[in-house]
Amino acid sequence: MTDLARETVNDFGGEWPRETGPSLIRRMMRAAASRDPYDLASVALLAVLVGLVIATFRDYAVTNDEWIQHRYGELILAYYESGFTNRAVFELDNLYLYGGLFDSAAILLGRLVPMDIYDLRHLLCGLIGVGGLAAVTATARMIAGARAGWLAGLALAVTGSWYGTMFHHSKDIPLAAAMAGALYFLLRAARDLPNPKPRHVAGLGLMTGAALGIKVLGLLLVGYVGVAILLSIPASTPLLSRQAGRFIWVSALRFVPALAIAYVIMIVTWPWSALSPLNPVRGLFSFAEFHYNIRTVLDGTVYRMATIPRLYVPVYILVKLPLLMLAGALAAMAFAALARDGITRLARRETALIGFAAIFPVACEVVAHGPAFCGLRHFLFVLPPLAILAGIGLDRAVARLSALRRLLGVAALAVVVAGFGWNAVTLARLHPYEYLVFNPLVGGLEGASRRYATDYWFTIMPEAVDGLEAYLDRTEPALSRDPTHHYSVAICGERAAFLRKARPHLHWAQVWETADFFIAPTHMNCDRDSQGKVVVTVKRLGVPLGYVKDQRARRS
Repeated sequence: MTDLARETVNDFGGEWPRETGPSLIRRMMRAAASRDPYDLASVALLAVLVGLVIATFRDYAVTNDEWIQHRYGELILAYYESGFTNRAVFELDNLYLYGGLFDSAAILLGRLVPMDIYDLRHLLCGLIGVGGLAAVTATARMIAGARAGWLAGLALAVTGSWYGTMFHHSKDIPLAAAMAGALYFLLRAARDLPNPKPRHVAGLGLMTGAALGIKVLGLLLVGYVGVAILLSIPASTPLLSRQAGRFIWVSALRFVPALAIAYVIMIVTWPWSALSPLNPVRGLFSFAEFHYNIRTVLDGTVYRMATIPRLYVPVYILVKLPLLMLAGALAAMAFAALARDGITRLARRETALIGFAAIFPVACEVVAHGPAFCGLRHFLFVLPPLAILAGIGLDRAVARLSALRRLLGVAALAVVVAGFGWNAVTLARLHPYEYLVFNPLVGGLEGASRRYATDYWFTIMPEAVDGLEAYLDRTEPALSRDPTHHYSVAICGERAAFLRKARPHLHWAQVWETADFFIAPTHMNCDRDSQGKVVVTVKRLGVPLGYVKDQRARRS
């Protein structure tokens, strides 16, 4: 909310007020009352989200990847603390291909804050997710006004693939948030080309560096800079003229400091990138060639990650995101392309840049037929641009209807708010599994169950283990309280997540068939690997997400 903060300061004569006490409070209240109500609604939305993050971050399970990501952060710090002699950071599977900004920052913060490190990671990641949403709000507001900003923030806040992942997708959400912030500063800088303000160039550099310090996909932002320059060529200047060439050259030079800032952040937080100038490019191509023996599912058909259909990611975008968000994004691009009145050239080119950021990465995936799995997990960074477009499109639709008749605009806005409210209620009912939401195109979660990627992170583990403990206390209390009696438990997931939650009498079993109990999600039909008796069912919206099965009867 940079603009809102700046305007608030301007209300006090360009500096923060010096008076204190009741007079200051009254003056601030008058300033707030003069604000656009949609700005206040945006601030309220962000405040509510921060409150929700603080209140609920402990509800979210440790995911399959967090253990190794945490270890990667430890090795990055060990590399620097040893004076570059401890090179184990380059030997931890393929983690060297990723930046470690979030992981190392979480560890450093953990040395200062007396909190369980995984709870701290979830709190930090959740707050970063809210920060990304703030960037979305500010960007849409800058392009189309306060109402568009509020609608964009609302659209992203009720998107389960954002809100439900922003506590534990600690690579993908920080990347997406950093790229959203970079887009904001890029648009700010592009408005002043060929002489952008230094603070906007610096902001772009910091956000681009943060993105590259997490994942090499941040290199996309370099391409977005080029697109922004081309779109900013004055309308009166012929594209192939000498004047256009000079505009492009001077503008590109002005962005060099941003790239320098980004490069420094990248090599500090991503040690492998510092070993060779071409390593970031090698890393980008390495991601395109990933061919792990990982399975995924689309419309009931199981694929290896290297053999998915070209439309895998677009289909998941269509079935995972709120329909209002998709409709708003399409409306924004249609208005920008077809409307001949009420939309300035500046708004058109900025909408075009946001549309490019939303579409280009997905188009590359389709054309190049790259590997993918876990639904939208690796494309969460396109959600902020889509939310910005949604805010712009929905705002313009309401404005057009209001121009015809005021009551039509009011009714349209009420429908939009009610639709997003319904999405919010659905997320609340799914808690803490908000990332499992699907829209009505596939019949919601019920229609998507066993046909699409659902709980791929096995986040039901804590609830399943609690259910198993309750079952044992209820059915065989004497044995469950006997410290010498142990139960073996097999799981269709990572061992570490189970051990973190289970009491000492529950032992992890490597061999599934001989274990006393079996815990598995319904994702990829993993629960069907055991024919034991179902004793615990984890469900939301009436849909089973996973089971605990008692295998003792069948084993004997």
